[in-house]
Amino acid sequence: MNPEALLDVRSLSAGYGAIPVLRDVSFQVGEGEIVGVLGHNGMGKTTLMKALVGHIPITGGGLLLGGVEVTHVPTHKRARLGMGYVSQGRDIFPSLTVRENLAIGAAALGHDRTAAVDQAVGEFPILGRLLDRKGGALSGGEQQILALARALCGQPRLLLLDEPTEGIQPSIVDEIEDYLVRRAKESSLAVVVVEQDVGFIAAMANRVLWLQKGTIVKEIDPALLSDPDTVAEFSGLEGKAD
Repeated sequence: MNPEALLDVRSLSAGYGAIPVLRDVSFQVGEGEIVGVLGHNGMGKTTLMKALVGHIPITGGGLLLGGVEVTHVPTHKRARLGMGYVSQGRDIFPSLTVRENLAIGAAALGHDRTAAVDQAVGEFPILGRLLDRKGGALSGGEQQILALARALCGQPRLLLLDEPTEGIQPSIVDEIEDYLVRRAKESSLAVVVVEQDVGFIAAMANRVLWLQKGTIVKEIDPALLSDPDTVAEFSGLEGKAD
């Protein structure tokens, strides 16, 4: 293992029951690094996130977080070791207020609730006027900000994001992008983000992995993603118009 790698994924295989999805996936993520994962729908991006966070079992290979073997460690213990996760569906508590959602994110990992809420509002000022509003009453973009802020209340070293731009307005996409780039630089937060929005990935990732049929087939220089011909060659995906 590279001693500088925070996340070390080694020949990982996973799936659903007898149905294999991921095969021999290997990559590393260093502290403060943002790694993007691109691929069409059905290629295994969400399955990869679920395997990393422990929502589905790993059937082959291994996974280390900060040098600790976590291949078969439960999700809550991975969280205590510093792994945060924002799912594609966001998974906020719709009947609880924004304040309560944030407090749960902190309390679940033993952190101070009040301090966590104050910090979340400081980092995402939009949440300040929404603290007493129910999560289910927020717009899609507001819910995404809440889900991200709640994950950060757990003070993760590694953050996993599954399709964070899906269905939200460009201004909030830009806010998320700016925040993650700044947080990675300032506090060495490592990020793995799976996306279909090529522009979002190109703007923030240090490296980009191309996932096809459950396997990483190549690593792409983010600078190449500004070239339409290159994007078409790799994926057939488009930018923010997707």
